[in-house]
Amino acid sequence: MEAELKHGGPFLHGPAEDRRELHTEEDHVYNLRQMQVDILNILEHLQDEDFKRFKWHLRNYSIPQDPRSIRPCDLEKADQMDTVDLMVRCYAKDSVQVAVSVLKTMQMNDLAENLSKKNYTGKPNPVGGDRGQELIDNCQRELKSNLKKKFRCVFEGIAKAGKPSLLNEIYTELYITEGGTAEVNKEHEVRQTETASWKPPRPETTIRQENLFKASVGGEEPIRTLMTRGVAGIGKTVLTQKFTLDWAEDKDHQNIQFTFPFTFKELNVLRDKKFSLVELVHHFFSETKGAGICSFEKFQVVFIFDGLDEFRPSLDFCNNEILTDVTESASVNVLLTNLIRGKLLPSARLWITTRHAAANQIPPECVGMVTEVRGFNDPQKEEYFRKRFRDEEQANRIISHIKTSRSLHIMCHIPVFCWITATVLEQVLKIREGGELPKTLTEMYIHFLVVQFKTKNVKYDGGAETDQQWSPESKKMIESLGKLAFDQLQKGNLIFYESDLTECGINIRAASVYSGVFTQIFREESGLYQDKMFCFVHLSVQEFLAALHVHLTFITFDVNLLSKEQTTSLVSKRFKADLKQMRLYQSAVDEALQSPNGHLDLFLRFLLGLSLETNQTLLRGLLTQTRSPSHTNQAVQYIKKKINENVSPEKSINLFHCLNELNDDSLVDEIQKYLRSGHISRYILSPAQWSALVFILLSSEEDLEVFDLKKYSASGEALRRLLPVVKASNKALLSGCNLSEESCEALSSVLNYQSSSLRELDLSTNVLEDSGVKLLSAGLESSHCALKTLRLSDCQLSERSCEALSSVVRLQSSSLGELDLSNNDLQDSGVKLLSAGLESPHCDLETLRLSGCQITEEGCASLASALSSNPSHLRELDLRYNHPGESGVMLLSAVLEDPHWRLETLRVEPAGVRWLRPGLRKYSCELTIDTNTVNGKLKLSDNNRKVTYVVEYQSYPKHPDRFDNFPQLLCRTGLTGRCYWEVEWRGRVHVSVSYRGIKRKGFSSDCLFGETDQSWSLRCSDEDYYVHHNKTVTRITSSSSSSSGRVAVYVDCPAGSLSFYRVSSDTLIHLHTFSTTFTEPLYPGFMSRSGSGSSVSLCSLQEGDSLPGGEPSSLPTT
Repeated sequence: MEAELKHGGPFLHGPAEDRRELHTEEDHVYNLRQMQVDILNILEHLQDEDFKRFKWHLRNYSIPQDPRSIRPCDLEKADQMDTVDLMVRCYAKDSVQVAVSVLKTMQMNDLAENLSKKNYTGKPNPVGGDRGQELIDNCQRELKSNLKKKFRCVFEGIAKAGKPSLLNEIYTELYITEGGTAEVNKEHEVRQTETASWKPPRPETTIRQENLFKASVGGEEPIRTLMTRGVAGIGKTVLTQKFTLDWAEDKDHQNIQFTFPFTFKELNVLRDKKFSLVELVHHFFSETKGAGICSFEKFQVVFIFDGLDEFRPSLDFCNNEILTDVTESASVNVLLTNLIRGKLLPSARLWITTRHAAANQIPPECVGMVTEVRGFNDPQKEEYFRKRFRDEEQANRIISHIKTSRSLHIMCHIPVFCWITATVLEQVLKIREGGELPKTLTEMYIHFLVVQFKTKNVKYDGGAETDQQWSPESKKMIESLGKLAFDQLQKGNLIFYESDLTECGINIRAASVYSGVFTQIFREESGLYQDKMFCFVHLSVQEFLAALHVHLTFITFDVNLLSKEQTTSLVSKRFKADLKQMRLYQSAVDEALQSPNGHLDLFLRFLLGLSLETNQTLLRGLLTQTRSPSHTNQAVQYIKKKINENVSPEKSINLFHCLNELNDDSLVDEIQKYLRSGHISRYILSPAQWSALVFILLSSEEDLEVFDLKKYSASGEALRRLLPVVKASNKALLSGCNLSEESCEALSSVLNYQSSSLRELDLSTNVLEDSGVKLLSAGLESSHCALKTLRLSDCQLSERSCEALSSVVRLQSSSLGELDLSNNDLQDSGVKLLSAGLESPHCDLETLRLSGCQITEEGCASLASALSSNPSHLRELDLRYNHPGESGVMLLSAVLEDPHWRLETLRVEPAGVRWLRPGLRKYSCELTIDTNTVNGKLKLSDNNRKVTYVVEYQSYPKHPDRFDNFPQLLCRTGLTGRCYWEVEWRGRVHVSVSYRGIKRKGFSSDCLFGETDQSWSLRCSDEDYYVHHNKTVTRITSSSSSSSGRVAVYVDCPAGSLSFYRVSSDTLIHLHTFSTTFTEPLYPGFMSRSGSGSSVSLCSLQEGDSLPGGEPSSLPTT
């Protein structure tokens, strides 16, 4: 191996033997190196035959009285660089004299004279001298000039036949986000695009291309290796081209001295050859070779490697040997793995782009930052079309049209699809002025195909615009392209070789001569040595042509390519043909549903879309016959049947897209009707309707900022159905939704989801218990989890949950900043376990709520100790409704007053021994009926603690507060803190809370509890429970069917929470929770109606009561 020469700047090296002799004389070292550069430049300008002659003369050359000569066997296979090395090793400083002599012998006197005039005296400066710097400057100028020529113009969507545009004119800023890991995503890219289209409601870390390689947020060092991921056609390649062009035009990145853009497709061609890193750079960027640069340590260099997913074979980080010398030869695979690992040229910066499926080829520790190209967001889509269509009215119409179609709007996140859409709509608008535009994907791609073949007919065949475009020749081409697309789709191949095309009857040379559509649909990649690879301009084009091939094959030959058993008889009964066609669609649906990653999703949409008679009409001339439209209705019914079979949410969403392609929106319209009513929670939805709801919510243009499960149904089943919406939401409000351990498992999968948007999760007032939190913690511990706020108030947790959560907050990857564990019986033992996580330097928790958790001074001591170990983060600590004692308060107050600690807010009041009782009964309050509000149909008894509905009107004094016409009453004291009470009921009654200002006079519904936004009510009856608020009624299913019972009410006024429970034995069974903002004190109220004997009794909660603890009923309200 060769070592770098000292003090000579980054130039060509001499042979190892000579270098050891020359290290003592810097000027001699420099002179010898410069001689090598000059001789090499001469040899590389020789034609192959002239170079062979040069080596022949050199083999026979000798200097008088000098025994030195080069062995013929060494010269036999030597290339130009090898020859220079052999000459210097043999002749040292006399190498120039030898070269001049040989050139003169060959009658190449001009070259000989130029070489003989070179001056090799003088000592260079440490960076290579004036001449060295001049060479570098010239090399940079030449490299930038060539890169400008290469990237100044781009061909949208295609490589050759497209209309070239200036990149700087048409470039639209892409939506690039920071974050994520270099892990594989096996989902079909259409699914990934749909996920990305669900607007991320949170403010994400976005990056402009000019800021790439700069330190990430919180980082100090610039990024060495950047990985940029994105689906096909999303704009990764154009992004690298724009970066390179900006550098070449001196617009940006001028701290970079050399930018070397490679594509993995080009490198594929060299996979069987060996290069040193220097030789590889020289091979692609001859400017550096001409300048003699062969060491880049002293330069700021960026290597761009575009399209990792297209490299074959995959990078082998496990078995490739270690390489540290930039002049040592190895395979391209070995060079790349060592460059990425930082073994080769650690000072260089690398930018690697890839589709998600190949991202995990590179070990995470080798990647400094991962960015995601999301394509165009909505404003960027508009910007693209306004640049493409300069006529404002036309641009507005196109943008408006795209917004009306869910499929088109989603797919337009992909820049290549925007190009396809623009190409189609530009032509359609010329033909159908004011007419209807394509609104499904199938329509769009049929028009795209028609436009391209019509262009071929006019441009290459000399036809007219009105000519029929489907000539026998073009039909043959469609057949061949479709077969190629289908065969390769089944194999999972997106890149093809010439042999693949030949197998499908595609003659590349003939096609390139007569068919412009060939290069429109294909993108041909010419590598070195004339090896060629091919791919469709986008995966969607391949899937459309594959579906068209299956459709044409069935229509023409009665062959179902998706079925293993074929019947090719052309003579069949009509009903038998109809049955076969239905089986074709059924088998396509079934096969797509069985795919684990959805790789047939888009293919299925196209195949079903092609069954429409209107779409077949567009292909008239290509299709010689059509089939009955009745198959469309049968396909619709089969898809609805599948949706109703509880398929996964992702698969059901694709089935809705299929219905859209079939122009059937009946399920969606049905759910839209429920949504418009504002009372969708009243309806019992079928699985298909749940799926339709998911599809609507995810396709909506409204941001999924907040997801409130109670709007739809407060149940674990509803949560399971709506999980895809939770994934796409920023905040999930699930409090009081009767969730259980099973729901925690489902939510854990959401937190572990690679692209989850969830940042805030409220699970308060659900019976999760410790087992549920343990399951939830598995998701919280995931590196994908970015949750910042978690609320678990009143979830029946114990110290075991604290142990699980302690493990979460101590993780370096945890982003949890707020944790609410109020109203759980954690006790001091639980706080001690939690404190073990709080004291970790990795814990970033800023807000911790532990009110009502039975904590004493012992627990406070644990917290104070933890904060002493990690004083930098916690800003707010809520310990109200506990018994910290004087010592506990003193410890924590010292923390609050210490300027070195970040704690800003400490809440400890109310405090005292009374709050050490378990459960919600610690908040019990004594209610007193306000007799001035009691309606005449209500009779008081039991020392005014029982109210009964009676037929006889009671004689009460007139009072402005009395309810004149409805059998209602209010209690005397307004509640402002945390309060709890229980009542016994019989018959049909309302247990309510209301603002004092509720109307008392007249027959208006505004006087009734639950009919305005001023009151909330639970209706109890022998049928079921119902909650009423603001004229909205929600049925609460309960296992109790008795005509009497006991219910409890808990209100936390500051938190805006009001919960109703059914009391059974020693258990509180949650019925419903209202989450709101209370602006006034709340007054308990009751209404008894519909029949004599209905009654409500206030319960006395004595200390001895067993449920779940008993606070004296005389406890004051706080």
